[in-house]
Amino acid sequence: MAKGKVRIAFLGCGGMMGAHAQRLKDHPDVDIVGLCDVSEEVIARFEGRHLAGTRHKPTHFQDAGQMYAKLGPDAVLISTPHTQHYAQGVQALSAGCHVFMEKPMVTGLDNAYALAQEVKRSGKVFVIGYNTPCSAEFNYLRGVIRGKTFGKLELVTGFLSQDWLRGTTGLWRQDPALSGGGQAYDSGAHLFNSLCWSVESDVEEVFAYVDNHGSRVDINSVSSVRFANGVLANITVGGNCPGAGSFMAFIFDGGRVEIDGWGASWINVWKGDQKVKYPPITPELGAPSPDHNFIDAVLGRAEPRTSVENGIIQSQLMDAIYESQRTGKPARPKRR
Repeated sequence: MAKGKVRIAFLGCGGMMGAHAQRLKDHPDVDIVGLCDVSEEVIARFEGRHLAGTRHKPTHFQDAGQMYAKLGPDAVLISTPHTQHYAQGVQALSAGCHVFMEKPMVTGLDNAYALAQEVKRSGKVFVIGYNTPCSAEFNYLRGVIRGKTFGKLELVTGFLSQDWLRGTTGLWRQDPALSGGGQAYDSGAHLFNSLCWSVESDVEEVFAYVDNHGSRVDINSVSSVRFANGVLANITVGGNCPGAGSFMAFIFDGGRVEIDGWGASWINVWKGDQKVKYPPITPELGAPSPDHNFIDAVLGRAEPRTSVENGIIQSQLMDAIYESQRTGKPARPKRR
């Protein structure tokens, strides 16, 4: 547990880190002490855009190891290309930092299991930057699943659509050496996490159809999933659609919950065949943002909404999706 203000460093000064800066720059319990990226130009531009005029005066680095050695921050927020996450996470934990990792946690199941051991060894807070676990709506939904409020969860279906192919052309997100995969690993990861975080079970088997649309990475995908606890799911991720949208339905033997799987902006609940007009969703079920939850967890004021366990289950799913794509057959991830 940190005492006083949390001294946090930012590793990666790209577009997504700007959103984190906006959430944390006025946080009364946070000092942003370091910025690290591949060039001074990138770092200076980031600071000018997001931290100019604030009380934060971070030191600039182009080497994360030097940043940890010289500053000794309490925590680090990592927002870098996906395939770099594992090594950077291990390095930060070894340096004694609590870690906020942008999604996806890692891009391979073996790395997910290894990182879990590092997190356990370090005793540090480790969270993943997903949208929905901090929402009151998804916390209500997970409580419904755990408590069997509407009976047993049997089926989940959902889709995400986005103009991802055109929007990421020429960027690192379509370079598999940096991204590890395409739309399913990027924006689609939020929908897959909403699934895995809610179901809370290892992945048993996956069959996937994937269309790269001439890109080096997946653009469209349809994935059918069987979890070890018996829940069946089907998730469609569309990366070639100008109309962005998101939908999920969790189907129980005694009811149904429909929800925005991207940001939990809406929810509809049915008990039996009757719609619940006012489901008991209260503000205290949520957290202001993943960033706020991370700081509260570091300070011992809240439990982390996500964990390395969530990253493991999602890595099971993603490895199986891409194996099924390669083989044209159902795939079973390596279980613990």
